[in-house]
Amino acid sequence: MKINATSLPEVLIIEPTVFGDERGFFFESFNEKKFAELTGLRLNFVQDNHSKSAKNVLRGLHYQVKQAQGKLVRVTAGEVFDVAVDLRKNSPSFGLWTGTHLSAQNHKQMWIPEGFAHGFVVLSESAEFLYKTTDYWAPEYERCLRWDDPTVNIQWPLNITPILSGKDQLGKSLDQAEVYL
Repeated sequence: MKINATSLPEVLIIEPTVFGDERGFFFESFNEKKFAELTGLRLNFVQDNHSKSAKNVLRGLHYQVKQAQGKLVRVTAGEVFDVAVDLRKNSPSFGLWTGTHLSAQNHKQMWIPEGFAHGFVVLSESAEFLYKTTDYWAPEYERCLRWDDPTVNIQWPLNITPILSGKDQLGKSLDQAEVYL
């Protein structure tokens, strides 16, 4: 397992060691001991989620203002562009974002800590997205940052308007969003 920093130091890209041959491949998608040794983080995951989305679906940018969730995310089919935005008001990187391509082929994962909004857009015909969370989903605390907020200015790899849920269409701009203090 290899850990790579991003432009936001707390957000990490994890590259597992993949063993493959003509039969297929094998890798550990999570090993608590190795993860803690390499990152210094001791996490307690309480929920696993699995979604499937069609091409050009954009989910996010989601976060919870209470019961904040850290997320370890990966793609098992297809490809997405995955994004994290720092929403910690007192952070030097408040309002900044980082993104990476996650796919079934590259096996990369991204760690998004508590205090960050998270979202992704599907680049392949469809994608299956799996993520572990450090706290439970709490719809009463869920918030959505607008995917196209001009202040955040995420450079999504899109040439069309993405497909959004009704909830995501109502995302707030950074200056109106409830953020972490």
